[in-house]
This record gives sequence, structure tokens and C-alpha cells, in this order.
Amino acid sequence: MLIAQLSDPHIDLERPHKAAAFGEAVRHLLGLPMRPDALIITGDCTEHGHPDEYGEFQALLRPLPMPVYLVPGNHDDRAEMLRRFPAPAGALPGFLQYVVDDFAVRLIGLDTQIPGQGRGELDAGRLEWLDARLSEAPERPTLIFMHHAPLKTGVQVMDALGLDGSAELCETLLRHPQVARIVTGHVHMALTQRFAHTTVMTCPGTDATLQPDLSQPRKMVVQYQPPVCLLHAWSEATDLLTFTSLIGDVPWTVLHDGQTWAPAQPGAPLRS
Repeated sequence: MLIAQLSDPHIDLERPHKAAAFGEAVRHLLGLPMRPDALIITGDCTEHGHPDEYGEFQALLRPLPMPVYLVPGNHDDRAEMLRRFPAPAGALPGFLQYVVDDFAVRLIGLDTQIPGQGRGELDAGRLEWLDARLSEAPERPTLIFMHHAPLKTGVQVMDALGLDGSAELCETLLRHPQVARIVTGHVHMALTQRFAHTTVMTCPGTDATLQPDLSQPRKMVVQYQPPVCLLHAWSEATDLLTFTSLIGDVPWTVLHDGQTWAPAQPGAPLRS
């Protein structure tokens, strides 16, 4: 099973480069040698939560043949997302928080939004729902996806917009060792940290990448670098592996056909 992850496109009709970058990410997914079984998008789908921004976002997703699963970020409008992307049966009422049981890996989307605030939270109701859902299938490998990350980045401006309820989430997950990964967005950086019995990974945004200066926690640089997507691959032989896939036209200079190495044509795509 292969799960693709994109995050933080921040679609804004007044800044078309954001939609262009997300459109390039969609084309990248279509060109992967192995097509993903599903795409998860970990929030901040739009910049302002306006209906016309969601219309553009939906149009950019339209070429994708695989199912797309979303959770809201702090820039999103939860009600508008629920209207356009209805949650599956069994979702937590009033939230975009739900289980996907259609694959070898169980997917659980958590809604960390606090409307009108940059911070996120997992309150008692959302955590009780999660605890109950995890208790339903203790033998199933599970991937949790959400917007806010339950970790400290070392960047003051981002940590001020962190996740309330992180300690309670950790306590909940200690009872459920089947959670193979927690994947998030929000921080626009690629970070990995141990959490409870599992690992938290953050996916950089397709919009922009933050470059922290850890020697000066108040400083932060926003760069428009080539975006990336994360590819979460699961099999019984390997368990859950996560790859980083650079989005854009990257030349491949050497290929391997399973037996031998051979030079590739300059600029040749990975798929022959």
C-alpha cells in the first residue's frame, strides 16, 4: 500500500503561485512509478477559507484517480470543508475527524482546529473518540494524520502556534501500540520525533518552506524551494516506510533495472 501526503497548499486567488505549486504537486503524483492508493492532505488547504479558494482547490484535485482525505488547518473553514468534502460515516459530529478502513493500513484523520486561532487542540471529546476508534482494531496498523504537530520545533513563532492536548494525546497512544505513524503539516518543515510508541513526521508545505535558525529561535526564513511530498509505503515485509519525493523536473543520471546499472539520458524521467 502507498499513501501520498501533501500539506499546506494555502490556495489564494490573489497569489496564483500557490495554486501553481499545488498543481505541480498533483502532476507529480500522477507521474510516480507506483501510483498511490490514497492521498492525504494535512490542512491549510486554503489561505482564507473562502468558498472560491476551495473551488480552485477542488479543481486542482480533479485529475487525481485516487481517493483524497483531508483534515482542516488553522487557515481553513471547517464548515466549508464539511460541505464540500463530507466526512465518512462514523465521523465525530461537527468535526472533520474520521476513520478510513478501506486499506491495509487504517487511516485516522484528527481535526485539531480551533476556529479563528492559529493554535490547535485535541480536547477531551476528540481524544475520547480517538481512544474508542483505536480500541476497535488493536491489531490493525494505523496511520494518524492531522494538521498541528505534537512537538516543539525550536522556532518560537511556530511553537506559539502549537497543539494543546499533546500530553493527553501521548497518554492515549501509549495504550495503542498499533499506531505506526503520526503525520502532520502546519510547520512547513520536515521534522521527525519519537512520540509515545510511535513517530511523528511533519510534511513541508507545497506553498513554502521554513528554514529555522536554531541558534536564534526568534528568527525564521521563508523560502520558496522545490516542494516535496511524503510517500508512506506499507507491506508486511517492511512495515511502514516513509520516503521523501522531490516535486519538479529532477534529472535522473543513473537507472537500475533490477540487475544492472545504466546511464540515463539527460533529463530522462524515472519512468521509462
